[in-house]
Parts: sequence; C-alpha cells; structure tokens
Amino acid sequence: MLAAGDEPLQDLVSAFIANSGKIWLCPACARAKGITAADRIDGAEFASAARTMPDLASGARLRSSAPAGVAGPNARGPETRTQRRIAMDDYAECGPLSGRLAQLGTQLDRFLRFEHADAMHDAAAWQAALSRPLPEHGVGIDAVLDELGRHVIPNGSQVPNPGFSAFITTGATSAGILASLAGTVAAPQRIGLTAFNFLEELSLQWLAALFELPAHFRGVYSSGGSVANLLALGAARQWAFERRGSDPARDGLRLPGRIYATAASHHTVHRAAAVLGIGRAAVTHVACDASGRMSPAALGERLQEDGAEGTIPVAVVANAGATATGSIDPLRPLGELAQAHQVWFHVDGAYGLPGILDERVRPLYDGLELADSVVVDPHKWLGAPVGIGATFVRDRSILNRAFTQEAADYLEGSCAAGEMRHSLDSLGIPYADFGVELSAPSRGAVVWALIREIGRHGLRERVCRHNTMARRVAERAHAHPRLEVVREPTLSICCFRYVADDCPDLNELNRRIHRELIHASHNMPSTAMIDGKLAIRPCFIGARTTMSHADALVDEVIATGDRLTGTATSAAPAPNAA
Repeated sequence: MLAAGDEPLQDLVSAFIANSGKIWLCPACARAKGITAADRIDGAEFASAARTMPDLASGARLRSSAPAGVAGPNARGPETRTQRRIAMDDYAECGPLSGRLAQLGTQLDRFLRFEHADAMHDAAAWQAALSRPLPEHGVGIDAVLDELGRHVIPNGSQVPNPGFSAFITTGATSAGILASLAGTVAAPQRIGLTAFNFLEELSLQWLAALFELPAHFRGVYSSGGSVANLLALGAARQWAFERRGSDPARDGLRLPGRIYATAASHHTVHRAAAVLGIGRAAVTHVACDASGRMSPAALGERLQEDGAEGTIPVAVVANAGATATGSIDPLRPLGELAQAHQVWFHVDGAYGLPGILDERVRPLYDGLELADSVVVDPHKWLGAPVGIGATFVRDRSILNRAFTQEAADYLEGSCAAGEMRHSLDSLGIPYADFGVELSAPSRGAVVWALIREIGRHGLRERVCRHNTMARRVAERAHAHPRLEVVREPTLSICCFRYVADDCPDLNELNRRIHRELIHASHNMPSTAMIDGKLAIRPCFIGARTTMSHADALVDEVIATGDRLTGTATSAAPAPNAA
C-alpha cells in the first residue's frame, strides 16, 4: 500500500493510471494524488513492481490487509465495506480471523501435546529473539504470529501440563478458551443488552444451583478469589457498620472492626482486610482442631470476649476447602454462632465449593445455607481460563452500597428510559457497581459454555475422579515404608512426604525431592508446611489429569527419594481406584 507523501512514487503512480492500471492507496495518499477508489492495481502486480524499483521499495508501505479482490501481502479472503475502510485507515489488522486462528490453533495444538522442553531449557535463545528495542515501525500481523509460534508459545507455562498439580490452578478446557475468545471479539465489555450479558446472569444462577446455594443468592464475577473475597468482605463491612448507624463506603471506618478466620485461611482475606481499611492485624486467627478446621468452641469464646470489649465483629470466614490441605470447616456450628452474635458469615469456597458434588464428602457442606456470602473460582475446578471468580451474597444491594461509583456526568444521558429497542439503550445489570471493576470481560459466557458442554454430571465425574486420586496417593503412601501421609485428604489434595530413618533433616530431603520433580517436568506438585513438616502437596483439579498421573507422582517420589538417600528402590503397591 502507498502512504501519503511518498513523492518518489509519483511517476510510477502516474504510469499505472495512464495504462488504465489500478493501485491500492490509503485514503490520505489518494486524496493527495487525486486518485479515485477505482484507480487501483492488483496487489501482486504492485509487489512485483516494488521489487524492481528502489524508490518504490524504500518509499512504499505494504499494509497487512487488502480490500476485497486485492491479493495484498496478507490477504485473507473477501472483506466487507466496513472491514475495508478499517483496514485502509489503521495500521492494525482488523479483518477476518479464520485463517489466522487456524494458524494459531495449529501452534497451540502442538503446545498441548506437551512434547516441548521447559521454557528455561534454552531461555537465552528465545529471550534474545524477543528482546528488541521499542519498534518505530511494525512488522505486520503475519510476522507477529510467526514470532508467537516460534518463540512465545513453545516457551509457555507448565500449568496446563497434565502432570502439573502445584498450587490450585490448571489450564483451561477447550470450551472455556473458545468462549473467552468469542467474548473478546463479540462483547469486549460487560455492558449492554447482549446475549453475553444475558449469560452473565444466567451462568451465575447456574453456579448457585450447581453448588446448592440458597435461591435468593445473587452473584457477580471478578478476576478471581482475591477480588471475590474482597467483595464479600466489603459487603460484610458495609452491613456491620450500617447496623451501627454509619456508612463505611462513604465516610470511612470510625470504629475498629475484627475478622475471624484461621491460620489456614487464604491470605487474600488478610489483604482484603488491609484494602478495606480494617487492617491485617484485625484478622484474628481462631484455634483449629487436629485436622486444621476452625474450632466452634474457640470461635464462641473470641466472639464473647470481643463483644464485651466493644469491638465490631465484621465477619466469620470459614474454609470450604483450605488452600494447603483441602480441609472443610464445620459450617453449621460456625454459621449458627455467627447468627447468634449477628456477625456476617462468609464461606471461602474458591477451590473447594465444587466438592459438594461428590456424595462422599457432601455432608461436610452441611450449613452452607447459613452463609451470608460465598465465593468460588470457576478458573479452578471448572476449567475456565484464569481470571474468573464469583462472589455470591444473600442481598446484592449491599454490594451496591459498598462499591457503587455513584452517578457520573460522563454517563449522563447515555442510555434510554422505557422500551428497550437497542442493545445500548441500557448498560444492563450494573455489575460495575457490585465490585471494583468498571472495565470487565464477558466472563459469564465462559462459565455458561463450561457447564453447557458437560453439565452437572460431567463436572461431578471430574470432581470425584480428582478426589479419588488424592485418596489413592494416601493409600499408596500408607502402604509404603518410606512414605508418610502428613494430612489425610478431604478433597483432591493429599499432603505426604518421603521418610528415611537415618535422615537428620526430612524437610530438607523433601525439599530436594520436590525440586528434582519440578526439574524433571513429569510430575509437578507444590509443597506445604503442615505442623512443622514439609509435605509434598499435589492438588488434582485439571481436566487433562487422570489416575495415571497420581500413580506416576508416587512412583517418582519414591524413586527420587531412594536415589538421594542411596536406598534400593521398591515401588508402593497401587490399589484399585475407589
């Protein structure tokens, strides 16, 4: 494509017109040279001329998309008039996606075979290829796709690997990936009366029903458990101080508050307390039982003591699947205590709420209906792309009072009243006033797609499979003389370790075993400190992960521990799956 001001090209342009040729120009160039839209040459002919004329080669700018019928350097089939106008007015490719998505899909399929080395295997090579100064001129979309395929995608994360069981995260399933892409293109903002926004609310209702939350609960999506807990505790703060005649969202905190959690609670609870002005030091750790579950008796004592001192109790935070061990706090007695003391009862189920689908552990969720708020992360067990958490509250208007932006002049008059005839006649449900995000993607379509694809039955099968895998690891550890279960599994986490009688520092030994596992890149758990013992801690939540990966992990721990201690290797027996 020719750019305005390319004066060395004038003779060539004139020659093409004189010969009834046609040349593809940007609008500014066309206006400058008095050339009409009909005066264009075929893109291939233009490219051929460019190779033979130095002035043209140096002065012309070949663009990455061409109008309909022009075989430009990166043409991808016919374009509409709107696409043609956009392509001619902007340097960025905004045209058809199908061809490039096919190319990208091939690259991603290759990645998902997990046959590549870890990103750090030859980090110097891809870092050198990618480390460039800020480009003054772009290289075009095809070159970008080529660099993605050669240098970026093959050196991606281990998180989607079926052998990855560290932390509580996993790679997305295909439905989640595709629905996320669809939203990125067709509904890039969570506003308007669109099908995507309809699915935002419908999918929240599906999640509530799936996890047996009270029918009156309403939700809002956010970026994950960190923000989800922040929103829930923001609602708790609002409710607690409103009952005492103040509006903390408007006026700030006038009295100290307190949040009751345990040492097993996720540290996002502490960060939320800091952000909300309550303070990290205001998070009180209630004593736990031998299984790491909050003690109702200890909670009752703390509530009594603080009530006598005049401290405002903001929330009781119970775990429905603790991060380190997967333990579930006794929800009913804790909820009843919270109600008796008129304290907000929050249940953090970011990881473990889907466990309610497994009938073997479903009784542990008794009392969930007493909660004032519940959070869950669809980007964990449901297999959504990372960046989707959900907060449910018994009264969504409390979220509105806690997080509303209030009326803004820059929105005044933007929407219509009365009959809705256009998707922009209304912004839709004001999710932005229920949380801290104004700009937000269409997350509901992703959750809808995940549930629509496999249903309650498919998700139940996944949860049960993963819980069974954790039990299998525990069974094999119990059966082996050099393995020890540090904490019995409740859900899909099993904390165990390698033991050797003559080893003076078992924590250091298991730290070395774990690091060797990571470097081998076959089985990649994380670790956790449980009662002073460093445990190897797999958490099975990935859709690609199967029972074979649980067995392979145990085998590799034994083999690695035996090699490091100079012990003859003997595999632990593998019992039949439950």
